[in-house]
Amino acid sequence: MGRTPPRQRRAPADTAETTTLRSTPLDELLTEVLDRFTDARDEQVRWRLLLDAIVTMGAGLSIDDLLNRIVEVAKTLAGARYAALGVLASAGERRLRLFLTQGLTVEEQILIGDLPSGHGVLGLLIDHPEPVRLRDIAAHPASYGFPPNHPPMGSFLGVPVRIGEKVFGNLYLTEKIDGVEFTDQDERIVVALAAAAGVAVENALLAEEAERRGRWLDARAEITSTLMGDIDRSAALQLVADRAREIARADVAWIVTGPSAERLRVEVVSGAEVDPDVLKRAPVRESVASQAISDGVPMVVEDIASATGGGSVAAVIDLSDIGPGVLVPLGRTDPSEEMNAVGVLALAWRRDNAEEAQGVDLTVATAFAEQVALAIRLAQNREERQRLAVYDDRDRIGRDLHDIVIQRLFVIGLRLQGGLNLADNPKLRGRLDQAVEDIDDTIRDLRRAVFELGAPDHSGDIQSQVTELVNRAAASLKFRPRLAFDGPIRLRTPPEVAKDVVAVLGEALSNTARHARASEVQVSLTAGDELVLRVSDDGVGIPDDAVESGVANMRHRAEAHGGRCTVETAKPKGTVVEWSVPLS
Repeated sequence: MGRTPPRQRRAPADTAETTTLRSTPLDELLTEVLDRFTDARDEQVRWRLLLDAIVTMGAGLSIDDLLNRIVEVAKTLAGARYAALGVLASAGERRLRLFLTQGLTVEEQILIGDLPSGHGVLGLLIDHPEPVRLRDIAAHPASYGFPPNHPPMGSFLGVPVRIGEKVFGNLYLTEKIDGVEFTDQDERIVVALAAAAGVAVENALLAEEAERRGRWLDARAEITSTLMGDIDRSAALQLVADRAREIARADVAWIVTGPSAERLRVEVVSGAEVDPDVLKRAPVRESVASQAISDGVPMVVEDIASATGGGSVAAVIDLSDIGPGVLVPLGRTDPSEEMNAVGVLALAWRRDNAEEAQGVDLTVATAFAEQVALAIRLAQNREERQRLAVYDDRDRIGRDLHDIVIQRLFVIGLRLQGGLNLADNPKLRGRLDQAVEDIDDTIRDLRRAVFELGAPDHSGDIQSQVTELVNRAAASLKFRPRLAFDGPIRLRTPPEVAKDVVAVLGEALSNTARHARASEVQVSLTAGDELVLRVSDDGVGIPDDAVESGVANMRHRAEAHGGRCTVETAKPKGTVVEWSVPLS
């Protein structure tokens, strides 16, 4: 058998790849392999950095810290010299409400001035929220140019940040550090960052909303607890306005109350300096609050300055730079009541802070207001029970004075009177007669005290103040004016009205003493559907050149309560001043 000859090896056929390898010098091949390895390693590092950034973004940062962190990470991942995040305004406005930057020094920011609001290429992403990559931003047709003192910028990369289907804002990157323009890899990694940032921002906003809800609940518990203690109504309402303004991040808050939806006034204000006298005399009309009270549902007003024009708020607070507002009724607790609310809590924001109004949850705010209204009612009922307990005690004291003390004095007086016939000494008779008169005066004083014990004291004892004023006027008039009261004055007169009554009476008596040259003055105060103060004299009447400053003040005090004041010449002579305000 013959041996099989060995198989001959074939030379490999030349291919394009082997030809390229053979034609490439070794050093160039190694350089290219090294460059590709470096790029791959850098890309891996960047993706690791992205993963680390996603972890840190979910680490419970506040919304402000989170947004700054997103800009910082985007700048590093894309290798950009400058980076920014523009947050879109809500309610469909085509503008940026917030613009956070990285890469600019404080001095550069000061020299540039106002931050951009969304013009030019920045607005391109607002109108078309898709990634945009440019070699030279200035060459784009939509370029708006740069303001003076702005550093030069060439390459540009813009990527939208979405929360669900809604665009939250846009990431802007400029000036690629190690290259002429941003690459596909830069775009992909920034798009991935934007997706993660959208989730992180949504979680941060939800956490912030949950925290705000918790603060509403805490404030509700605090106010309820405080109202159960020793606090008056005005202080309670001030606490409500202060807490609501703090939680809602509003610039100013106020509470409007009144006996009816047509007769309202601003009772407390938070966040603005208000003169108490101006607050007390503010016109009692408020169309927007009246509607909220009548409807019993919260209202959102885009421009509260226009909505409240001419009302009581405009007379108390400077609304020139106030924008949106929210009005929340302080809910009723009894369905049988005429009004659907006992008042209105109003929150307002300045125009440059209008975005905060979007963060108010009307459901939570309404629940807060309803709870507060209930607590106020409970506090008022407690005060009423305490007042009734005082009245019961006064009634007991009054009965004891009338049935025991006064009767004993009366018996003593009768005995002394009977002893007058047995006294032969004229001096003794005179002293006994004087003692009887003193007992009669004491009995009258006790009866007056018994009557006053049965009257409420929450009005500041207006009758005593009016009586004291009339008594003091006797010194300047050289005679005591006649004084008459009619109706349940102490019971029906609110404290704020009582103060104005005293002030008006003092002004009227002072004018009479200085100008009237009267020999008789009559003062009457009557309480019915209206409280009417009437001061009349028989003097020379109103001179033609009389200055109306005092009368204007009296008229202004009446109008502040929805009332009126008239000053007329009496017949046949003299002057009549009539000051009246409605009573609820």
